[in-house]
Amino acid sequence: MKPEHVEAPLNPSHAKPAHEAQLGSPVFAPSAALWVTRSIGVLALIGAVGVGAMWFKLSGIQEQLARQSADSGSQAVAARLSAKQAEELARETAARLAVTDAKLSEVSLQRSQLEELMQSLSRSRDENLVVDIESALRLAQQQSQLTGSVQPLLAALKSAEQRLTKVAQPRLAPVLRALTRDIERIKATAVTDTPSLLIKLDELVNAVDNLPLLNAVGVAAVNKPVLAKPENSWASAISASWWEYTLAGVWDDVRGLIRISRVDRPEASLLAPDQSYFVRENLKLRILNVRLGLLARHFDVVRSDLNLVIRDVTQYFDTQSRQGQTTLALARDVLAQAKQTELPRVDDSLAALTTAAAGR
Repeated sequence: MKPEHVEAPLNPSHAKPAHEAQLGSPVFAPSAALWVTRSIGVLALIGAVGVGAMWFKLSGIQEQLARQSADSGSQAVAARLSAKQAEELARETAARLAVTDAKLSEVSLQRSQLEELMQSLSRSRDENLVVDIESALRLAQQQSQLTGSVQPLLAALKSAEQRLTKVAQPRLAPVLRALTRDIERIKATAVTDTPSLLIKLDELVNAVDNLPLLNAVGVAAVNKPVLAKPENSWASAISASWWEYTLAGVWDDVRGLIRISRVDRPEASLLAPDQSYFVRENLKLRILNVRLGLLARHFDVVRSDLNLVIRDVTQYFDTQSRQGQTTLALARDVLAQAKQTELPRVDDSLAALTTAAAGR
């Protein structure tokens, strides 16, 4: 850049000579320029140093940013890998959870089916038990009606009570209470003991064969103690009444030859031997009719036939003998026990079993 041309002033008064101008200007012009130059150099040096420092700092920042960027990239890669692994794990977990839910639903279904099966088996067992007990009670009731004894029915009730006690099922508790009531009621009821009466009738039939008739002769006298006969003369001398024993034996023999008795029923004494046989057989037939009537539960017929049996025994047989008295007492005992009694029923137990079988 060129310096501008400075024109001289036109006024001569204002113009000064050159030596005056040089003499009058200050002497400090070169030092100021040097100082300025130095200052500028220092400032340039400071600026250069600052620029260098800034450059180094920027370089460090760039390196740090590069490292951070690289770290961030690696972390991002690791994060993406972790996210992918987490996603795969989530998918696998979801698949396992789905399988577990399916298995759980299957197990729940199997459990419900098993519970239904157990309940069905339990109901079937209880129903079979109820049906078995009911059939046993009905059979025992029929057997009691046929035999005229409550023992079969009582045994069936006790067996059913024991079976229900072992099961201990709450819904069968009414059946157990009904069985207990029927057992107590049957035990408290007076019933004709038909089996024992049948045994007594068999004894009557067997006793008829050995029962003595009124027209029988040669009945043995009542046994008397036989006195010992003295063995030698010295013993007979001591026993002064030996002849009395001898006379007593002779008198017994003579008295056995002749029997005097009062005949209140001559038709019994005049029976022929063959008629005596038919009397015994007819008496046996009457006793068998009593047996049949007792089995048929016809107590009117039983009592009528027993009265005829007692009449025949009293009319045709010797009731004074021990066997006659025993037979007559046995026949009267059967007549006293042969009473019309109604066998108890088990309607309460059967009704409770029907209710339990219906599931109520």
